[in-house]
Amino acid sequence: MKRNGTAIWKGNLKEGKGTISTQSGVLDKTQYSFKTRFEDGKGTNPEELIGAAHSGCFTMQLSANLTEEGFEPDELETKSEITFEDGAVKKSHLILKAKVKNIEKVQFEKIANDAKENCPISKLLDTEITLESELIQ
Repeated sequence: MKRNGTAIWKGNLKEGKGTISTQSGVLDKTQYSFKTRFEDGKGTNPEELIGAAHSGCFTMQLSANLTEEGFEPDELETKSEITFEDGAVKKSHLILKAKVKNIEKVQFEKIANDAKENCPISKLLDTEITLESELIQ
């Protein structure tokens, strides 16, 4: 399987702007710029997209892990906070709220930590990855 994304940039770093598109068309010439990355401009930025990719990948991996262990999640909600400092992504902090019936917290945390370590995006990221979880039953 291969997937792709495309970026087009015009101009210099501070005044220039660009667009990002995805193969699926979910993002189609979505704006990004210096302001959307380092200030509060309208549009997206690479770090926010990494956060979305990481939270999505982790959540799917967790669902697979739970199912494999005989648990069916009612709802899994994950936020990924990406820390960008000194020109590098330094950390992805996963914040998970999970509704899963009939599972002990210790077992749940073990399964969630395995998902954190083994989802494909976690394996791709060369950074610190942390997990904060809340089990709601």
